[in-house]
Amino acid sequence: MNTFLLHIETATKVCSVCISENGVPLSTAEIIDEGYVHGEMLTVLIEKALEQAKFPISSISGVSISAGPGSYTGLRIGLSTAKGLCFALGIPLIGLSTLEILANGIQHETNHANIVSMIDARRMEAFTQVFRSDLTPISEVAATIIDETTFDEFRPLVYVGDAAEKVTSLWTDSKKIKKELILSASLQAPMAFERYLNNEFEDLAYFSPNYFKEFMVGQKG
Repeated sequence: MNTFLLHIETATKVCSVCISENGVPLSTAEIIDEGYVHGEMLTVLIEKALEQAKFPISSISGVSISAGPGSYTGLRIGLSTAKGLCFALGIPLIGLSTLEILANGIQHETNHANIVSMIDARRMEAFTQVFRSDLTPISEVAATIIDETTFDEFRPLVYVGDAAEKVTSLWTDSKKIKKELILSASLQAPMAFERYLNNEFEDLAYFSPNYFKEFMVGQKG
């Protein structure tokens, strides 16, 4: 029997939805907007992705969510939407680390180098985690102040995420290589399918995003 999953990505400025079949993306609908349009666009994108896949939402067997760290508002909107769908349809929720999603997305491009996943936390700070090329974590999730020597101990490395752009001018070392990657919901498909097969589901009543840092009043996103 084929397994159709819905994937939701709202951890950054990317608002993205994907439908997959047995871990392979079928349709993707997404938008990247500096204004964080998740609240206005997420349900529209879900409808668009379902329309492209040509089947009703009742065919979905589970929902995966990029669970942070990332934008407080984006994560909250994404998870509330995912939970609503799971409750309504009686299907499981699969939570995935946003930093692990990024690492998984460039694993085939690493040439055995370590991977640094980086989510923008404003100014020169980023939410980070370091992985081996086989995706084994070798650091904890952290809010890291970036300077010229940050993560030198993990060289050679590739780095990826929406915080990568602001460190490119700092990291001139040839053993620190930037990789371009849009944080699309389609990146979740193989990871979510594996967790679905292993029955690795979240508790709908208690699961919450990994905001990592307390939300600051007046902070956009």
